[in-house]
Amino acid sequence: MTDSSDEAKQIEKLYEFGERLNEAKDKSQNVKDYEGVIDATKTSLKAKQLAAQLIPRFFKFFPNLSSRALNAHFDLIEEEDLAVRVQAIRGLPLFCKDTKEYISKIVDILGQLLTADEIVERDAVHKALMSVLRQDVKESLTALFKHIWNVEEPSQDDTIRDKVLCFIRDKVFPLKAELLRPPEEMERHITDLIKKSLGDVTGAEFRMFMDFLKSLSIFGEKAPPERLKELIGIIEGQADLDAQFDVSDADHIDRLISCLFMAIPFFVRGAPGSKFLNYLNKHIIPVFDKLPEERKLDLLKALAEISPYTTPQDSRQVLPSVVELLKKYMPRRKTGEETNFTYVECLLFSFHHLAHKAPNASNSLCGYKIVTGQPSDRLGEDFSEYYKDFTERLSSVEDLTRATIKKLTQGMAEHNKAMAAAKSDEAKDNIKTLKQNTTTGLRTCNNILVMTKPLHLKTPAFIGDKSVNLSWKEAIKPSALSTTTATGVKRPAAGSGSNNLAIKKGRGAGNMQNQLVNRALEGISYGGSGGRGRGRGWGRRGRGRGYR
Repeated sequence: MTDSSDEAKQIEKLYEFGERLNEAKDKSQNVKDYEGVIDATKTSLKAKQLAAQLIPRFFKFFPNLSSRALNAHFDLIEEEDLAVRVQAIRGLPLFCKDTKEYISKIVDILGQLLTADEIVERDAVHKALMSVLRQDVKESLTALFKHIWNVEEPSQDDTIRDKVLCFIRDKVFPLKAELLRPPEEMERHITDLIKKSLGDVTGAEFRMFMDFLKSLSIFGEKAPPERLKELIGIIEGQADLDAQFDVSDADHIDRLISCLFMAIPFFVRGAPGSKFLNYLNKHIIPVFDKLPEERKLDLLKALAEISPYTTPQDSRQVLPSVVELLKKYMPRRKTGEETNFTYVECLLFSFHHLAHKAPNASNSLCGYKIVTGQPSDRLGEDFSEYYKDFTERLSSVEDLTRATIKKLTQGMAEHNKAMAAAKSDEAKDNIKTLKQNTTTGLRTCNNILVMTKPLHLKTPAFIGDKSVNLSWKEAIKPSALSTTTATGVKRPAAGSGSNNLAIKKGRGAGNMQNQLVNRALEGISYGGSGGRGRGRGWGRRGRGRGYR
């Protein structure tokens, strides 16, 4: 223990060192004084606090003592006393203010210190990191991102990695306009850092990075096609489209579908979607029946949302698979099995938009007589049985849909009465949910009837515009159409329910008085959940493709 008289002498001596260093014109000549400051780090607590201020302040004048000074200061960061640690942390940015070669080392240390438990200490780390970032953004970001992609011992380094990710998300990303200057150079630099980090991310982390990349000016509305292609390439890499598909690999299925939805806004802007579509057509749709039930609807919704933006060539390739699925979910005759109206809506929507781009492909699939003057019209062949089969299926699903609309309308009237009589907030909330589900069910059924009507003609006019708004999407106001198209549609939050309308066919439909949506709110979402190692959406790291 240091008694008070010794401590007072140490403090006094330190002040003398500091004053002489401060007043000296050629400070490099005061080596003994600076050595005295360094030695003070081995004395009393108050002396250590003062030394933590003086060491970085005069560091640049004594390059021959740099290693000794840094080691002494780093020892102060590991002190048990909080006040000493905080003072030492506050001094770290000064080491690289005039000696840039230490930025990477200081940022590395500050990154490790983000795991501090004490709020005041963590706050000091945040401020110190922001100070160093403002000194040299490029070098600082590079050093910071190394904590994300250089995790050799996950059990030891994961906590640091997570804290660094949180700091980047909460402190760096919101200040991109201030920090990333000049924009073109620095936005490219941070994009490259992010791409290098994607070989080992969770679903939530990947979405965070993609949301940030979308916000950068280099990927903005005026971005050239190659920039959109770059973003799609990033998403394709994370979706593992080069991997052999295994239907039992739930992680890959979650990853694929989540990435598919992330890619949709870029398809809207003209980015190529061929690789996704070809993968779906070749690997996923053929094993559709084997997919987890909770992912089938996600896949069909994604396919529906992509279909307006496909090329004629891709449309021609995918259309046969869509027709096969349509036949499966639009049986020719009543069987007493369930009709999943949401599936039918998705598939009819996809069929219309794909056939709109490759109309004569429907001749050999559905028996239509569409003339384009091309050999692919196949007008000399007899596909009349296909036409009869397809239109009978359409008529069957229309009958079921009309019966369901009647039941849903009756149910809505009952719910309105129940709402008027409801006493508790809980009861009102339950009825409100049922009304919302009923409304969605009615939208689904009305969409089906709108889409089946033109398909009875021998030469149907396929819907290729925005006249049909999918039931799970918010209605698009004409004045806001261009904005919605540019930014992508809003979708329910993950886990908010899908309003998957599946109603029993045949006699079973007559029993549906109050059970308006037979399988609503099944928890089907648009992608993975957030947490690493838990939840449904590719929860574990170590699966994606890196961009080193």
